[in-house]
Amino acid sequence: MTTTTITTVRVFDGAAMLEGSFDVTFTEQGIRAVTATTEEPIGSDTIIDGTGKTLLPGLIDTHVHFDSYADLGEFTRWGLTTVLDMGTHPKSLVDRMRDQTGLSDVRSSGSPASGPGSNQTTKGSFALSTVVSGPDDAPRFVADRVAEESDYIKIIIEDPARVGDVALGGDTIAAIVQAAHTVGLQAIAHASSTAAFHLGIDAGVDILTHVPLNGPITSEMAASMAVGNIRAIPTLIMMKGTASAVGLPDSGDGPGYHNASASVTAMAAAGLMIAVGTDANNAPFVPFRPALGESMHDELQLLVDAGLSPTEALRSATSTAAALFGLDDRGSVREGSRADLLLVTGDPTADITATRNIDHVWTAGIPAS
Repeated sequence: MTTTTITTVRVFDGAAMLEGSFDVTFTEQGIRAVTATTEEPIGSDTIIDGTGKTLLPGLIDTHVHFDSYADLGEFTRWGLTTVLDMGTHPKSLVDRMRDQTGLSDVRSSGSPASGPGSNQTTKGSFALSTVVSGPDDAPRFVADRVAEESDYIKIIIEDPARVGDVALGGDTIAAIVQAAHTVGLQAIAHASSTAAFHLGIDAGVDILTHVPLNGPITSEMAASMAVGNIRAIPTLIMMKGTASAVGLPDSGDGPGYHNASASVTAMAAAGLMIAVGTDANNAPFVPFRPALGESMHDELQLLVDAGLSPTEALRSATSTAAALFGLDDRGSVREGSRADLLLVTGDPTADITATRNIDHVWTAGIPAS
């Protein structure tokens, strides 16, 4: 077991930048100590000078897709020590990605629930058994995910006015949510239109991922989310890239990225829990593919542009993201936490772009592979 100490470093502990400079000592078993810097000798195997640098919890991307070890390597080298997969198959691939030493830690929904003829089954090659035929079929779908050891349930919500019978009905969505809750799992819903958001809110999903391009989330909708304790993963980088790819403007009265940004502003004003997710992927059938790992830093900037402070954006990628998914052992720099750590040059609470100035990454106390 190797003991590492970073000396004379600023510490963003997952909630705020601590005052002063600190010495942080950790091993593969976790963070041993976070103490004010002194001139006392430090008995560690590895000592790293943190002068002019900031130590943060490893970043958590709450919406990714992957298909290889190389993908995990990209996530890790950009400072992402935990990634939450939102739809990857088969189970054997997900299993191979889990518990890889020196690489991002993985959680997964497995296959998402979708309607008949959905892109997930026609273009994404997900099994036809992932189609949910109606409310009575919801327990079967959730039981299949439980058997595959999925960590949460993903639901594809579409606008029925746009895709017709491909869309899951509101009663079916609600039944999937209920079946997930019965077995103690959260229900996370893909919702990229205002109509889909309304369906998700009415069904009582736990998390809505994406934000609409066709119109903004209003203060009334955000208030309804707050009442229902519904949290958000906006994936602004995905929405911005998609808007650009299909030729939508960044401003005006019609559809466009400005609606996505305004939605985040409204949700933040309502006090909703917002976590960072990018929808980074390699899928061939989507209009935009955010870069694996690097897009996390784009997302942080877009959240700041939408009105979050740099500190709030950093929380969304660390402590908030961990809390959202019940990952109580990470998302913070404190004694006893898992030693998922990111050391950067500069102060990202003053300039969010400093998260790109990566000096070191550790996953569970091990230098990134």
